Amino acid sequence: MKLLVYLLAGVIFGIGLTISQMVDPMKVLNFLSITESWDPSLAFVMVGAIGLFSISRIVFTKNNKVSIFGDVIGQKISSVIDKKLVVGSILFGVGWGITGLCPGPAVANISNLDPKILVFILVMIISMRISHRLK
Repeated sequence: MKLLVYLLAGVIFGIGLTISQMVDPMKVLNFLSITESWDPSLAFVMVGAIGLFSISRIVFTKNNKVSIFGDVIGQKISSVIDKKLVVGSILFGVGWGITGLCPGPAVANISNLDPKILVFILVMIISMRISHRLK
């Protein structure tokens, strides 16, 4: 049952990304480019997503500690800003700014079989493997 719910959530997430055009790298790059053809529409998508998540978190968790399946919801809250956090944030931001993609929209975009997307995902997987080995 859990796997079906996870699959359904992933499909809904992918559909939402597609409808909001967050899978279109040019749409994202236009959002990130505040000097030229800035497109603020993705800000509304993000605000809507945060609102929906907040409501869902309250509705589908018991005391914000246990999911509807009884699984403990881990909340690692740290106020430490270390080298790994800073370097990771910079790499993510630079990659997002150059490509207009982050992992979620890239995976949702696989079905288009766009060579650029497939190369992005391949490089992302290789980078994750390298990062894991460096740890």
